[in-house]
Amino acid sequence: MSGYDTLDAPPRYEFYSNTAEAAGRRRFRPSLFQLHANQEDDGSPPPLYEASGAGAGAGAGGGPGVPGGLPDEEKADLPQAQPTRFGWVQGVMIRCMLNIWGVILYLRLPWITAQAGIGLTWVIILISSLITGTTGLSVSAIATNGKVKGGGTYFLISRSLGPELGGSIGLIFAFANAVAVAMHTVGFAETVQDLMQEHGVSMVDRTNDIRIIGVITVTCLLAISMAGMEWESKAQILFFLVIMVSLANYFVGTVIPATPEKQSKGFFSYRGAIFVENFVPRWQGPQGSFFGMFSIFFPSATGILAGANISGDLKDPNMAIPKGTLFAIFWTTISYLLIAATIGSCVVRDASGFINDTVSGPAGGDCLGLGCQYGWNFTECISNGTCPLGIANYYQSMSMVSAFGPLITAGIFGATLSSALACLVSAPKVFQCLCKDNLYPLIGFFGKDYGKNNEPYRAYLLTFIIAVCFILIAELNTIAPIISNFFLCSYALINFSCFHASITNSPGWRPSFRFFNRWASLLCAVVSVVIMFLLNWWAALIAIGIVLFLLGYSLYKRPLVNWGSSVQAGAYNLALSHCVGLNQVDDHIKNYRPQCLVLTGPPALRPALVDFVGTFTKSLSLMMCGNVVSECPSPELISASDNAHIAWLEQRGIKSFYHSVVAEELRSGVQMMLQGAGLGRMRPNILVMGFKKNWRKDRASGMDSYIGILHDAFDRQYGVCVLRIKEGLDTSWQREAHTNSAYEPLPEQTDSPSPSCRISVACSEASGPLPQVSTVFQNKQEKKTIDVYWLYDDGGLTLLIPYLLKRKKRWAKCKVRVFVGGEIHRMEERKNEVMGLVNKFRLGFHDVQVLPDIDESPQPENVKRFEDLVAPYRVNTMNKTEDGEEEQKKYPWEVTNTEMDRNKAKSRRQIRLNEVLSDYSREAALIVVTLPVGRRGVCPSALYMAWLETLSRDLRPPVLLIRGNQQNVLTFYCQ
Repeated sequence: MSGYDTLDAPPRYEFYSNTAEAAGRRRFRPSLFQLHANQEDDGSPPPLYEASGAGAGAGAGGGPGVPGGLPDEEKADLPQAQPTRFGWVQGVMIRCMLNIWGVILYLRLPWITAQAGIGLTWVIILISSLITGTTGLSVSAIATNGKVKGGGTYFLISRSLGPELGGSIGLIFAFANAVAVAMHTVGFAETVQDLMQEHGVSMVDRTNDIRIIGVITVTCLLAISMAGMEWESKAQILFFLVIMVSLANYFVGTVIPATPEKQSKGFFSYRGAIFVENFVPRWQGPQGSFFGMFSIFFPSATGILAGANISGDLKDPNMAIPKGTLFAIFWTTISYLLIAATIGSCVVRDASGFINDTVSGPAGGDCLGLGCQYGWNFTECISNGTCPLGIANYYQSMSMVSAFGPLITAGIFGATLSSALACLVSAPKVFQCLCKDNLYPLIGFFGKDYGKNNEPYRAYLLTFIIAVCFILIAELNTIAPIISNFFLCSYALINFSCFHASITNSPGWRPSFRFFNRWASLLCAVVSVVIMFLLNWWAALIAIGIVLFLLGYSLYKRPLVNWGSSVQAGAYNLALSHCVGLNQVDDHIKNYRPQCLVLTGPPALRPALVDFVGTFTKSLSLMMCGNVVSECPSPELISASDNAHIAWLEQRGIKSFYHSVVAEELRSGVQMMLQGAGLGRMRPNILVMGFKKNWRKDRASGMDSYIGILHDAFDRQYGVCVLRIKEGLDTSWQREAHTNSAYEPLPEQTDSPSPSCRISVACSEASGPLPQVSTVFQNKQEKKTIDVYWLYDDGGLTLLIPYLLKRKKRWAKCKVRVFVGGEIHRMEERKNEVMGLVNKFRLGFHDVQVLPDIDESPQPENVKRFEDLVAPYRVNTMNKTEDGEEEQKKYPWEVTNTEMDRNKAKSRRQIRLNEVLSDYSREAALIVVTLPVGRRGVCPSALYMAWLETLSRDLRPPVLLIRGNQQNVLTFYCQ
């Protein structure tokens, strides 16, 4: 497809993937060394397919210089057996709904309604749903910001906030899920014990019976969990069907006329008076308060992470987690509100259950309770506080109301067992991921996995032991508040993770889920912490103390992991004003930022170049304007000049540093900046320069120096951007009317091989400020297109720069079109391949076009025009002296016939590309095209310059020639 002999490769999915191909061989794009170096001079190049060098940087798990390379689980060369994977309904929505429809729904919601009243119960439900809903939005954003693997909530938090907070919350969350197993199991055991009491059966006593039943139950659940996720998922579907039938049975029961037996128990069908009576609170007992009820109810809403916790077992976590979680929150919230309203409209708070407690004759004034209005006298038990029935006393009120009581019992069994089973699966999965990260000592033993599904059997046993310890408490109202604080702590950190990742403004934060708000996440995090203290201040202090202790340990030990967290991205922002704060942050693809060294000379001379780069670096990354000057007699004058340029940048609103060096020659000065510019991690990684418009009029040595700067940038592993606009970048001709003289050093207008030492008179205080010249990049771009010709894969920089432009208001209305080469018989296949890759990057580009005519022969007149460009630099090989190599070094711009023939295909490629650009992009706002790479010492500088001229000439829109350093700057992985 390339059209000529080259190692340059078009974009491929494998270049960004962590995994090997089915054939077992890992493919990497060619390195910059392979493309650029003279292999005859530099020795043997590295192999094209390798697991180090270019390959190490190509995977998303490491990035340049990151030890470890690919994750262990992805180093296998041969395809492995595929484990069971679940979709969003079975894997997330049903699992979350089952975990939310737990023991609280059947056994405590009627009692909470009696205590808080319908009104405050709704408030409790809505506050819980608001917290879990906002957390669900935050989880959805984090889960769609890259490929999610196993580890669930811990994986999301740790990869966002880093190992310090992630590790601490991972332990707490795994422990909370283990305790939740005990809570739901105790709820199941309470129901079984109540049934035993109704039939006069008892093993020891109530408390010990609950303990015995709970231990036996959790042992059976452990067996199901260890049988594998496939069996566990089948059991969950069965439980879901049972719960749906039981809920339908309950709602049917509310509309069936009440029998005398049910009326004696407090059920009178829908009555307005009962609704009014039960709408207001009536607190009873030691837990009779709003936050007491909230602490008991809130664990029922914590099941929203059940789907995220098995992220490693989902087919598509990025789609399944948001969709399933949010649907589950919506439907369960509706169900809780309806049940609270219906049970509070049908059943009085207190009832005796005696069929003979009817009102004899007209209701007297000594008859207490709402039952008096319906012919029932419960005065005696109300006065003594001994009423066994009614929603304030009888936990099984839903069973009494339903059309067929045993179905509610079955629903309780399904809800409690399914929730316990989900937590029993979630806790080991989270703990397994934590163990594998080796953040804490002595826990790696529990991280070992078994079988094709990588089941953590040892972690299952640890969770079982923790659950049994809390089952021995045997009191549901005691266990529920314990885990509320741990879940609230987890939710606070999840929301803070989303908020922090958003405010860092990192290019790596590109969640495909857009329906979240950073400030809502922050508010929810604060509310979660406040509620922790309102529920139980000493338990909140214990939870926060554990987090701080584990955080301190991680900060002290500094685990050797690098996940591209938002903490690292935040450190970059702080480093813009506190450079030292960034020294400890390692490079990572997710935190890659285009840090630009812009060869502007005096910035006021090339305002368009400054405006263009400043557009996508503002408040995002480093921009440094570079200037090369020769020795001048007055250092004070140079200092004054530098201050004037900095003031000009500030006045123009450009967030950029200014850096000047003193050198005799332009190229040597640029070499100094390439090696020495920046501080710590705030070092440029992209060289941006203007196109040398007058190269045919300039001395050949000046043109060769310009091309030499490109080679120097490639040698230093810089990306390179060359900007060309039709009217030219240099505005010195406009400055001459304002000043007596001006700087003249850099590439576009220089006439001498060395920079000028003349200092602008405008730099002195008497001359006033430097003029502000308007440019095309200051205008708001209309609904045009940004045309990206992604012809060769350079690591993704060609796509990243247009994406960053599109995020700015001036370019927001522009549509990005991505053009790629392809053969005519596989255009659709090629389009789908590239579109799939672009979608995985979450860049928001939706238009990919394949150019099947890119390999056609160029027009003869354009070929002739190209040959005329090179003609002044052509030499006949036969006419050269015998010492041809020495002459080649002395005149590196000369082009021999042999060199012309050797590069004929590549030359025609540039001619044809210019024709394509003229045809497809004449109305674009910006053209971004891959910069061709010429081999140092092999491709003459005049020929290379002719390529650049031919590729970008006669185009009305600005043209950006761009080439990354062949290492990834985009990734679709979360880690």
